[in-house]
Amino acid sequence: MTTPNSDAISILGGTGDQGLGLALRFAKAGRPVVIGSRKEDRALAAAAEVKQKVPGAEVSGFENSEATPKARIVILSVPFEHTAGTVKAIKEALQPGQIVVSMAVPLATAIGDGAVRTLGIWQGSAAEMVKTLVPKGVEVVSAFQNVSAHRLQELADPVECDVLVSGAKDARDEVSALCELVPGLRAINGGPLSNAKIVEEMTALLIGLNIRYKVKEGLGFRLTGLPE
Repeated sequence: MTTPNSDAISILGGTGDQGLGLALRFAKAGRPVVIGSRKEDRALAAAAEVKQKVPGAEVSGFENSEATPKARIVILSVPFEHTAGTVKAIKEALQPGQIVVSMAVPLATAIGDGAVRTLGIWQGSAAEMVKTLVPKGVEVVSAFQNVSAHRLQELADPVECDVLVSGAKDARDEVSALCELVPGLRAINGGPLSNAKIVEEMTALLIGLNIRYKVKEGLGFRLTGLPE
């Protein structure tokens, strides 16, 4: 069995805009990045793109189940409608002690409705749904839903966004530390995983604001008054 690399970060769905943006930022910060996809050739193509944009980057591409055990932290950057299927497909590859980061948002686009609304989920949130699907001993943390994909990929500029991180304390702290790798990102203690429902709904609000204010680059949230 492969021992997860504590320095590496696996991003399943790293071929999408937001996942690729995170891959670029983490690679630029000098962390080993493993990109996962349902199709290995897409993962390899995304890894090649990261290497082109970040010379010297330590990045590789694999099919999702192969990418999963290669890092302690595994980020799920897949659309909500593919989240459950992806977790079920990698379940046997997950090991106790790993952390799965849920970025999924149950947007109504999953049923052909608009992206400015969310669907009700029996478990409460997409992150809590993921928690019911992972093996015992694997922690789930909610984070990164509201970070603009466009701004992540603009490597010359800071992202300027707060990231609400929810989950069990130790795992939450590990994921929060990832925000320090990206200029402009600030991790906010979002409390228990049950608060993920609020954060996921905020994503739909942001999408509506982007539309109304015509901000193609994507808006982000900032909290004021927090102690340093």
